[in-house]
Amino acid sequence: MGRGDVTQLLTRWQEGDREALDTLAPIVQSELRQIAGGYLRRERIGHTLQPTALVNEAWLRLVQQEQPNFENRKRFFALAAQVMRHVLVDYARAARTGKRDAERITLNQPLGAAPADFEQFLALDQALDQLARVSERQAKIIEMRYFGGLSGEEIAELLGVSPPTVSRDQSAAEAWLSRAISRPAGG
Repeated sequence: MGRGDVTQLLTRWQEGDREALDTLAPIVQSELRQIAGGYLRRERIGHTLQPTALVNEAWLRLVQQEQPNFENRKRFFALAAQVMRHVLVDYARAARTGKRDAERITLNQPLGAAPADFEQFLALDQALDQLARVSERQAKIIEMRYFGGLSGEEIAELLGVSPPTVSRDQSAAEAWLSRAISRPAGG
């Protein structure tokens, strides 16, 4: 099934066609699993959150929307990236408070299961929220790239900018986030 077919199914689903959602589910779940798998592959073997669990939770949150609004396939996956980020943050918060036997979640570097590691992931989430207040586009680029697995070209198309702009913004955002996370508390 082509990308245009996915967009048509998303449109039909938005219009209330339950059959379109049933047809769409295995198609997008496969792609969402690839995205989640790519993200979680960077994690240490044996961590407790598996791609299927991440996808299932994200999928449930996506389909429970009363008024789904997906213009096209890329917008759907951009929203899915945002939802996956929220799932991972919820997972880290629950693990930090001892509600789950979680091990680790991060974007760039391996973390262990120590509470400080969950604090680091939550600090990243907070820094990303702060970045969104400074530059919403840069925050969206990081979210779509790391949590959604979208390419620079796909992100550029979604945001209506050029791929070099996405690349520059991504570099600037990564530097900003690195500084924000490395600042001492209260500093």
